[in-house]
Amino acid sequence: MPKFYARRRTSILAALTGLIASVALFNSPNASAALPTPVSGATARSYLSQLTVATENRTGYSRDLFPHWITISGACNTRETVLKRDGSNVVTDSSCAATSGSWYSPYDGATWTAAADLDIDHLVPLAEAWDSGASKWTTAQRQAFANDLTRPQLIAVTDNVNQAKGDQDPATWVPSRSAYLCTYVRAWVQVKYYYNLSVDSAEKSALTNYLAGC
Repeated sequence: MPKFYARRRTSILAALTGLIASVALFNSPNASAALPTPVSGATARSYLSQLTVATENRTGYSRDLFPHWITISGACNTRETVLKRDGSNVVTDSSCAATSGSWYSPYDGATWTAAADLDIDHLVPLAEAWDSGASKWTTAQRQAFANDLTRPQLIAVTDNVNQAKGDQDPATWVPSRSAYLCTYVRAWVQVKYYYNLSVDSAEKSALTNYLAGC
């Protein structure tokens, strides 16, 4: 928070410094990515210690059991809402489809100007959620999870990066851009904790190691 100083010279210098910092933040690639800020590293470590460790089971899984891209507002569904949230200068047509804009993918550091080049990643994949507890949920609960805009669960990223991730957990996949690693694992743990999902032993070990540096 800015402080107010009695001396005019100091005041002007402070204001100029703040302006420079603000411009730098605005111009930063990360400024266009609007994933809800995940919990701190310390909180994530605390959450992780409370998660149940269990073997995963994918029996009966189908993506259709998680109704996704539901209507959020007007003509806009979840995908379109995230594209507008995560992009810069996004223009949409009457059906809420993005016709132009710029999107920075924090997983790999790529910037795109066509919405078709982006997927909306479920940070904790739907299949992973099923494996770790969502198989016992109601359809309404799975729909809420698949369209959650409040937790750090949905983010616009390069489509082929998202496809390469698939349904992997952090034991086998994390973003290639190391600057985003802490954000990713903190978000992962927050989502699992909020939804009372379990972790398997390899997943917990990987998360523990990554969070130690956050």
